[in-house]
Amino acid sequence: MSSPIETAIRATVTKGIVAVAGFNRSRLASRKVSNPYLEGVHKPMEAELTLETLEVTGSIPSELDGRYMRIGPNPASPASPATYHWFTGDGMVHGVRLKDGKALWYRNRWIRSRGVSQALGEPEAPGPRNGLGDTVNTNVLGHAGALWALVEAGGYPVRLNDNLETLAHDPFGGTLKGGFAAHPHRDPDTGEMHAICYEGNNPNAVRHVVLSPEGRVTRELSIPVRNGPSIHDCMITKTYVIILDLPVTFSMKSLLGGDRFPYRWNPDHQARVGLLPKTGTADDVIWCNVAPCYVFHPCNGFETAEGKVILDVCAHDTMFDGDRVEGPASKSTPFERWTIDPLARSVSRLVIDPDGQEFPRPNETRLGKPYRYAYAMALPAGFEVAASGQTRLFKHDLVAGTRQVHDFGPGRLTGEFVFVPRPTARSEDDGWLMGYVVNLTNETTDLVILNADDFEGPPQASIRIPHRIPPGFHGNWAPSEA
Repeated sequence: MSSPIETAIRATVTKGIVAVAGFNRSRLASRKVSNPYLEGVHKPMEAELTLETLEVTGSIPSELDGRYMRIGPNPASPASPATYHWFTGDGMVHGVRLKDGKALWYRNRWIRSRGVSQALGEPEAPGPRNGLGDTVNTNVLGHAGALWALVEAGGYPVRLNDNLETLAHDPFGGTLKGGFAAHPHRDPDTGEMHAICYEGNNPNAVRHVVLSPEGRVTRELSIPVRNGPSIHDCMITKTYVIILDLPVTFSMKSLLGGDRFPYRWNPDHQARVGLLPKTGTADDVIWCNVAPCYVFHPCNGFETAEGKVILDVCAHDTMFDGDRVEGPASKSTPFERWTIDPLARSVSRLVIDPDGQEFPRPNETRLGKPYRYAYAMALPAGFEVAASGQTRLFKHDLVAGTRQVHDFGPGRLTGEFVFVPRPTARSEDDGWLMGYVVNLTNETTDLVILNADDFEGPPQASIRIPHRIPPGFHGNWAPSEA
């Protein structure tokens, strides 16, 4: 728990804390240990590539004109296995350009932080920094005619060009005053993006940030919290922005001990969900307690005719619970439906599917609205990212209460898949799902395109990339016209 003394220490002797943390980190770095996020399937790529001849199986839909991109950690310099945390690695984006039924290129590019530019012997990338580090590695998407790489906990966005190269660290043309978030959500009716942002050096507040369709910040509201919660994602409905204030919080002990990612499971922190009216004040937030758990990613949310709020999530039983933490781990991650009652200020939890899963995605034209289909990546028993057995995708029919499975087979490793609606879509699942699948046997990767309405059928197309793409975080489709 964040005490007044700890808050005062953090505010007044930050340089001293950083010095102690740095000393302990250098001491830890001399230990000879292994780190699963630096070896095997996670072994970093060592170079940037441009490949313009790609093998294609099946047929790429001619309607797809744009870029599929996914970002994740990939250290540009050798990292110490004893101190490396997966969430802190240098960002690298991997993309495939599709047009006229063809795969025109694959590219991978590091996001130019100061450390990456130094490692590559390049001048520093332009643009301001927020003073909390400039590594950006968590999400990549298109908005307002540009491509953006994003991170949470205080970093500014990074603007990319059409070839995925860093243009500048860019707080949306100077309109963003604090850091941004990894997971903004676009309102399909207004085109605005809503985000809940937190900064590692401010344990007492988070911020609701609204980004206009033109890419300018129009709202930046401070909301009081305690203990410095790690809020990875949020969700929107017609009326609300949903805030997930859950028991993973800043840990001074971990920071002083040299941890690069100083957040830990905190059983003393009250887990709660906040309903913030989109144009409301901090005093208008309706806080509702929920049983302890941690959510990286909600799938969707909407309001019922009775005034309740539905939120579908992948709920981890715990997260970052232990002394040495290299990445996420939990024992169970069911897909759940939370019913939030603003009048009773309560949250009831119903398990939709008890099997472990993550990276849930809907058809985002239905974001914030009642919807039928949810897609998620299956996790093996006992969550460990990129463990063997991570071969399946799920499609949930939330109306019929059924689940379909697409299994890529032994030796394959899948990640997050994103739904891309067909331009002439006649139903919610009329479109494609796309994402990377690694072949662990021959060290190659496929960008796989599935027909969402024939989920268990063979892929529409597979685009072969002749090397292993390390497991990353989040991917999105950025159509050229956007």
